[in-house]
Amino acid sequence: MSLDMSIKPEGVDTRHGAILYLDDVTVSFDGFRALNKLTLDISVGELRCIIGPNGAGKTTMMDVITGKTRPTSGSAFFGQTFDLARMTEYEIAHAGIGRKFQRPTVFEQHTVFENLELAMKMDKRVRPTLFARLSSEQEDRIGAILRLIRLHGHEDRPAGLLSHGQKQWLEIGMLLMQEPQLILLDEPVAGMSDAETARTAELLNELRGKHSIMVVEHDMGFVAEIAQQGKVTVLHEGSVLAEGRMDDVQADDRVIEVYLGR
Repeated sequence: MSLDMSIKPEGVDTRHGAILYLDDVTVSFDGFRALNKLTLDISVGELRCIIGPNGAGKTTMMDVITGKTRPTSGSAFFGQTFDLARMTEYEIAHAGIGRKFQRPTVFEQHTVFENLELAMKMDKRVRPTLFARLSSEQEDRIGAILRLIRLHGHEDRPAGLLSHGQKQWLEIGMLLMQEPQLILLDEPVAGMSDAETARTAELLNELRGKHSIMVVEHDMGFVAEIAQQGKVTVLHEGSVLAEGRMDDVQADDRVIEVYLGR
């Protein structure tokens, strides 16, 4: 069975072409501006890489998008429908924004298959969960995700026995099972081997166009692999310093000075 693995942005008004729009967002902590009038947008189906030095505001930006941090001023919209500044973290996740943190958080005592099953978007009340039986369509979806994340054949293996890279892929698969419309990935290849990093680049390139994805990453070689057809945004001191194709960003004197080095 061939499954359409793309996420349809149902319920999210994207007539203007953007699934995420941050407008003049400022976040202040005790007088320090972690974000300083930050403005950017992510198009439907776009894979956007966000780079910048430590303290540039990357994590705070993702916290604003997921509702963990409220902007001091400015606005953040998911499509034209959802004002993120007025929503709880749960409401934002339910609306279709999924976030993966740097450290993988999988259920290590459960198998790979069970992790994906537990993450599936379904009725999680106790009684339906206890008596639930997967439909053939749900089983097919898990099988498709297993192949996509390079864990086909490992479905019966306890997640705790996976390599670091495999745990990262499993967590990405768990995000996909929740059917998010926008995926936020925080340093997805940190701690990976070269081979795992290359396979992760292949995975994200396969997802390009089918999902809207924001990747925050420090590994410039990895960024170059996944940003060939899209934009790279450079943050510095809470604002956009530069934005454009990877070659242009790397050649920007301002970016070289504050981040890449000479």
